Amino acid sequence: MQAGAERMIHALKQLEAAFLIGVEGTTEVWLVRHADCYEGMEDGDDPALSRLGRSQAARLAERMKRLQPVAVYCSPARRAMETAAAISDDARVDARLREMTFELGEAGEINFTEKPEDVVARMGAAVDEMVAGHEGGRVVVVSHAGSILNYVCDVLRLEAGTLRILPYFTSVSVVRALGDRKMVGALGDTSHLE
Repeated sequence: MQAGAERMIHALKQLEAAFLIGVEGTTEVWLVRHADCYEGMEDGDDPALSRLGRSQAARLAERMKRLQPVAVYCSPARRAMETAAAISDDARVDARLREMTFELGEAGEINFTEKPEDVVARMGAAVDEMVAGHEGGRVVVVSHAGSILNYVCDVLRLEAGTLRILPYFTSVSVVRALGDRKMVGALGDTSHLE
């Protein structure tokens, strides 16, 4: 191999390592938004998955089966627990993974009442514990759009609310973690739904 090619390969491997790709001991945290629950909204504040949601959760579970996560965590919301149950019968509930608190306005608008930094603090504490407990493994976390977005913004070092993406139902955003270092590996991936 030519010296220039060897240097280029070395440089690319260093770049990948800087982003925690292929680095031993790195934990992958797969942040998953729960599946669709619109049909159950008449049931109150804690709806079950809809027919579409159950289908989405099953497709997500097929994807996860191939990836063999070492642990699955979820928020205590019914829609999150049902999504997690499709992946594992041993999903662990963690209240810190709940949705960002909000109120509905008169015109049907969502007004968030929880500060983004509070969401990041609770999500970050939960993820840090998971990373410490499952070093080098793949962990699935079933949570909610607002909480996932605020946490990912923090990892990307963006101001809350500046990431112009809404995670679709069962979308996957991946955070790689090693010690205090965290890197985003994917945002809102829904390839299992295609």
